[in-house]
Amino acid sequence: MNFLTHQLLNSEELDILRKSLNKEEKFWQDGKQTAGKHAAKVKNNLQLRRDSDLSKKFSGLITKKILSNDLIKSFALPKKVHGTIFSKSKSGMKYGRHIDNAYMSSGRADLSFTIFLSNKENYTGGELSIESFNSEKIFKLDAGEIIVYPSTYLHSVEEVISGERLVFIGWIESYVKSIEEREYLFDIDAAARSLITKYGRSEEVDLIYKSYSNLLRRLGD
Repeated sequence: MNFLTHQLLNSEELDILRKSLNKEEKFWQDGKQTAGKHAAKVKNNLQLRRDSDLSKKFSGLITKKILSNDLIKSFALPKKVHGTIFSKSKSGMKYGRHIDNAYMSSGRADLSFTIFLSNKENYTGGELSIESFNSEKIFKLDAGEIIVYPSTYLHSVEEVISGERLVFIGWIESYVKSIEEREYLFDIDAAARSLITKYGRSEEVDLIYKSYSNLLRRLGD
């Protein structure tokens, strides 16, 4: 399965974020309002209104962190991050099996991401389930961790049994549409970075990056 997990937000950032979000109860609305036709039938959660000042402020800050993170940039090759939403699931809420829309008003969905904001010890249930062709993986990450995965995968959020699950979700439009081609480029970049760490810059590494750049130019849009 082609996915990336990474610690993105630190404890100080999480504390500020959670305290701010807890003060804005009036701006949370039924999540069905932002779901597609089929997803709305299985969606049961709350979402912070995108037009609220708090959503705009923190969505912008987190998006900048995503776009400036070297590992995420290498993995996702992001052209833009879009459609971001703060989502909350209380006891009894879940999001059934669904696929994300290929195109949204904000952009094409090549990759989906979830940043877990709640401490996983503070709620039961609420796992993110992602299915590929022949496997299924369950994720319940530490607070501040992000998971990035192809939007082509079926996925769901298990019912929250107790506590409250708070996450930040969104989509990435990549310069490279193909999952396989992004993986090839990621492996080449990772190998080159490893060689630089072990041996420093060299003519061989320059040739690897030449091939990487020319492949990206050929495969990208």
